[in-house]
Parts: sequence; structure tokens; C-alpha cells
Amino acid sequence: MAARSSKITDQKTDHESSQESTVEEGALLFETTGKEKVYRYKDSILLSLPEGRNTLTTSWLNGGYREGLRAIFNHRVPKGKHAPKDLDGGSIPAYLSILAKRLAADPDTASGLLTAANMDNVSIVTRSFRGVEVTAVMTAGIEVNGGRVGDPASYYQEDGSHQFIQGTINTMLIIGANLPPYAMTRAVITATEAKTAALQQLMAPSRYSTGIATGSGTDMMAVVADGTSSLLLTDVGHHSKLGELIGKVVIECTLKALEMQSGLTPLSQRDVLVRLERFGIEENHYWKVASHMDGDNRKAAFFKTLREMSKNPVLVSATGSILHIVDEISWGLVPETAGRKVAVSIMKGLPEMLGIDTSIPFDELTDEKDTIIENWIRVTAWLAKNCDPEDICNSRT
Repeated sequence: MAARSSKITDQKTDHESSQESTVEEGALLFETTGKEKVYRYKDSILLSLPEGRNTLTTSWLNGGYREGLRAIFNHRVPKGKHAPKDLDGGSIPAYLSILAKRLAADPDTASGLLTAANMDNVSIVTRSFRGVEVTAVMTAGIEVNGGRVGDPASYYQEDGSHQFIQGTINTMLIIGANLPPYAMTRAVITATEAKTAALQQLMAPSRYSTGIATGSGTDMMAVVADGTSSLLLTDVGHHSKLGELIGKVVIECTLKALEMQSGLTPLSQRDVLVRLERFGIEENHYWKVASHMDGDNRKAAFFKTLREMSKNPVLVSATGSILHIVDEISWGLVPETAGRKVAVSIMKGLPEMLGIDTSIPFDELTDEKDTIIENWIRVTAWLAKNCDPEDICNSRT
């Protein structure tokens, strides 16, 4: 098995600068063993397909199941374009047709995905098993548009109207085997589950609720299968090796793309303040709570300690545990009263976990009648305001 990711930087050598016009025509980034080729243009990633490929895409242009497409592209919509009427051609299908021509592709045999992600931040991952190669080509950004399926809608679509909302995870999945149409639709399910699994691993927040994101509201996908292959695969679920390959490449590719586009990584999520974002808690909320507590009201010093303290792995671990209790209560998995009792017991164990010899007034700071998060904010705000920063800000494994 092999894995690969690609990030193109804006820095160019003198030779590259002299070849700028050639690069803009399309720079080859990757080629599969089946001869599918991935090219990078200024604002697009183009997947060039040999003859005999079958495709299933969510595109407005030649979307759905198709036979005989020769190109699929992923395009970054220019900034300032807020609706289809703002695009060249005045509609999304017309715009995609224009783009296909600009990329030297025939609009009749091309399909296109749209995003706001930077094409520099494309990720490519490939794996193989017994001659079956699976490759994912992705761009991803959910810092603005990350959402959990079932969140409140942003608009009601009618008569083909459409709104552009930034933040998209776009996936081009290339499978080096022949799949019947029904198996290709199953590949979409498996790849979508893999994308969601990657977001759950990162505890990526929804921007529309207190939930964990399952994707963005504008995600798009294209699946490519080799209709000329003598190898016919019909099972793309979790139990099949093909399903495993798809899951692994999409999870890895999603993580790499999010790191490059958004800086979203396991390390970036190792922060109490970041974990609390999805509940609408930020520094000023902490200060509002802390300013009414005993101690010196030095706002700048408080913020400095809070930011450093929030990266303490012990506090991050405690925060994760407490917020998971909150989630499980909301899902009906844990009775609220029991969940609150356990959460408060975790809070009262902080001195021992942090290795500090400080008397914390838990009777004043915690009340099982209040929400778990209200209690947690009071306790951690007190720590930031009253404890020695050396005791609570040092990283501990």
C-alpha cells in the first residue's frame, strides 16, 4: 500500500516562473496505474479520464451516472460571487460548461465540482490491494460551513434558486476496477461515512448547532470506475476489501486536506477553548464570569493565563470527557441528573489530576442544578484567575 498527499506552494523557482504559462495550462500532479491523470490549474484541479470510464457525480453538469465522460474538475469559485447569476453564463450549468472549455475539456463529456477551497491545498492519497487501486483527490474546508446533518437550514430552495455558502469538502474517488451502477452508489455511501469519520476524529464543530460536524452543507463527490477492467467488484460495503480501501484513503485524504486548508489537526483541537467553541463559549464569556469572582481583575493577565492553561492536556482531557457527557445527555444515552453528578465529580478531581495543592471552593462554584457547561466555566475561570500559572499552564502528559 502507498499513501501520498500533494500541496503546491506559491513559491516558484526562476525556471518555474519562466514556465508560468505552461503551468497555467495544467501541471501534472499525479497519475494512477490506470492512466487517470490529475492536473492542477490556477483555480481548478482536473481529472483526465481514459476511455471507458463510468462516473457518478453530484455535479450540475453531466451529473448522476454517466458512461463516457473524459474529464472531471474541481473548481474554486471566485471571491465575491454570491449567487449563480453572478457567475459567467448566469447559471451554474452554464458556468461549468464555460469552465470545461477553459480547461480544454468538452462540456458534453465533462463534469465539475465547485468549492471555495484553495487548489494549492489538494490532497491525493492512493492505496492498493491485489491489483485494485483506489485513489482519493480532495479539497476540504469546514471552518465556515461545517455542519451536522439535521441542523437548521440556511435557506429554502425553490425554482432552482441557490445560495453560495463557503466551506466544502469535495471528493474525487478513482477505483481501478469495474463496478456496476448500484455498487458505485454504495461507494458514495462508504466514502461519505469515511469523510464523517475523519471529522468525528477531529471533533470538528458544527457552525449551526452544538453538534459535531458530519460534513459541510455544500459537499460534492465524483466516483470513477474503470468499465474496461476485467475485474468486476460488486460489494463496496464495510466488510469488503474495496470498502476498506475507500474508507482508509478518504479518511486520510480528508485529514490531510483539512490540515492544509484550515489548519484543522489533532494538535489544533488539543485546546479547551477550541473544544468549547461549538457551545458558543469564548474568551470574553470567560472574563464575564471571572470578573465577578474574588481576585485581581486584570483582564490581560487573565486572558494570557487562560490561553496557556487551555492547552494543558489534562484540562483538555477533562473538557473532552465533560462535553461528551453533555453530548450523551442530548442524545438520550445518559440521564441528565446522573450525567451532571459525574461531570461535577470530574471537576472536583481536578486538583489531583493537575497535581496542584490549591483549595478550590467547589461548593461555591458548582451546583448540580446548573448546566454542566455553566459549572465547568466557573471552575476553569476560577483556576485561570486564582491559581499560579506555573501550576496549571505547564503541559502534562
